[in-house]
Amino acid sequence: MVQRYKITVEYDGSDLLGWQKQLDGPSVQEFLEKAVCAFCQEETEVYGAGRTDAGVHALAQVAHFDLNREVDPFRLQEAMNAHLRNMEAPVAVLKAEKAAADFHARYSAVGRAYIYRITTRRAPLVLDKNRSWAVPVPLDLEKMREGAKYLLGHHDFTSFRAVKCQAKSPLKTLDKLDIRREGENIFLEVEARSFLHHQVRNMAGTLKMVGDGHLRPEDIKTILEAKDRRAAGPTAPACGLYLSKIIYP
Repeated sequence: MVQRYKITVEYDGSDLLGWQKQLDGPSVQEFLEKAVCAFCQEETEVYGAGRTDAGVHALAQVAHFDLNREVDPFRLQEAMNAHLRNMEAPVAVLKAEKAAADFHARYSAVGRAYIYRITTRRAPLVLDKNRSWAVPVPLDLEKMREGAKYLLGHHDFTSFRAVKCQAKSPLKTLDKLDIRREGENIFLEVEARSFLHHQVRNMAGTLKMVGDGHLRPEDIKTILEAKDRRAAGPTAPACGLYLSKIIYP
């Protein structure tokens, strides 16, 4: 009997080449597949809800895989974490559960949420190195929020997609873009059914330019209408990006 399992995973992407297996370095998918095999002696493919890039972190990535036998989900979680610790993998399984045979981590999802973190201070980051974008100047939160309003809704996001993005269409609907401050940290919280490659990081890099005065809030509308990647700001560093939630019906 084949049983499908759904796992929720946290990882520090600092030293990883992203979610997907690579020939030239460690990935989240590779560590998880090795942990499953070490426990069950079964080689199985682990499918993720989203492919995060090198350096990007996850608070709650979701994945699924099939096993040829039933295993208690808590025992599976504990065993996988034990093997991940032995591999010194910066990955942890937060939860394991049985899933329906037709559940798919990626295709069953109806939404994805990300958090982008910016730390505004002159001093370099020590404790949070590789976990936030260090910006040494103050940012105007209200102007960033004003600019962010132009990005909400259904748009052609060509100006905010990576040149090598493989999505068939640049049309996406941005359901949420909230910006809040906690001390020296600014958090951009975004949500959509799906995103273009680098879309969140490109929006963060552009809104940072609104915050530091290099762009006006209304320039965001002009950048969107340009449908040209060169019109927008820089791609914000991967270290500030966190996959925070996968949404299912």
